[in-house]
Amino acid sequence: MKSKFFPALAVLIGTTIGAGFLGIPYVVSKSGFLPGLAYLIFIACFILFVKLYLGEVILRTNGNHQLTGYAEKYLGKSGKIVMFLAMVFGIYSALVAYLIAEGSSFSYLFFGNTSYAFLFSCLFWLIMSFLTYIGLRALKKYERIGMIVVLSLIFLIFVFFVKNIKTENLLYINKENIFMPFGVILFSFLAFSALPEVRRLLFAQEKKMKEIIFLGVLIPFIVYLIFTFIVIGVFGSQVQEIATLSLGRFFVLLGIITMFTAFFTLSLAIRDMFRFDFGLGRFRGWLFATFLPLILFLLIYFFKFASFVQILSFGGIVSGGLTGILVLLMNFKAKKLGSRKPEYSLKINWFIILLISLIFILAVAAEILF
Repeated sequence: MKSKFFPALAVLIGTTIGAGFLGIPYVVSKSGFLPGLAYLIFIACFILFVKLYLGEVILRTNGNHQLTGYAEKYLGKSGKIVMFLAMVFGIYSALVAYLIAEGSSFSYLFFGNTSYAFLFSCLFWLIMSFLTYIGLRALKKYERIGMIVVLSLIFLIFVFFVKNIKTENLLYINKENIFMPFGVILFSFLAFSALPEVRRLLFAQEKKMKEIIFLGVLIPFIVYLIFTFIVIGVFGSQVQEIATLSLGRFFVLLGIITMFTAFFTLSLAIRDMFRFDFGLGRFRGWLFATFLPLILFLLIYFFKFASFVQILSFGGIVSGGLTGILVLLMNFKAKKLGSRKPEYSLKINWFIILLISLIFILAVAAEILF
């Protein structure tokens, strides 16, 4: 049987490394590299545990579902509603951020400025809507290519810019903005909604799920660390919100490719939520997955409701917090009510649930207050 390991890993990495990591250098530059490094390590560790818990829930359950379907099965109607709100808020925040950043990136790539960002955002939306309608077959083809290109570009960024790093840019700390990186970094590691797609790709090879989740957190962590280290080391506090715009036209391709793959997987996830968990069918699920982000993008663009980084930060905190807490509760119930034996199992108790839930709650409070 042909291995499905790399296509599945590419989906998880491609969804994780999206617009979020383009905003990490900007927010870390406001607090300082060392606090940002601490956030990167801490968030990567506890997100790994949450994703492993979610992977176990998926492996304990027969049938195709998105996160809302698993929440309904193990937490009832109220759980499904809360998960629906968390998933919709998180994914639509991401899709809107991708539309904003892709437009700016394409405009800068072709014209050296962002004057044509709106036009390119609309064109990008049109292309992605078509690919979302095609579905999972297209996903298998493009995600693996995207992952290889992204890792290659990160290597080239390191080679080209490492000699220009200034030590003083990495050592300063701004206590006034010490909490600023949390939301964007959390957003950059989420990608919970990609795990059901990973399970579908791994059909009959589910034993590889645990390793894929581990690498699906480790590889983005390494990419984020290298990218942030280079960008802040070279540019210090002068980093733009979309960090690749600081690196020149060629490296803008990095942002374009990562957002392409992430947008694709998230669009499929929200389409399949409406399709499988709400019974709307393929076409209506596609309409909700593609046209609502466009409407939100137009409202934000014309009325200036939020910036790129603000969307990432608030989306990460609210969606990540709610989803993470629900995942822990689902895992607790799935151990008793699951319909199949999982390929791996993690211990869980109320202390773990309360501890990780407290982290998310404090993150929400910090985002609101600071």
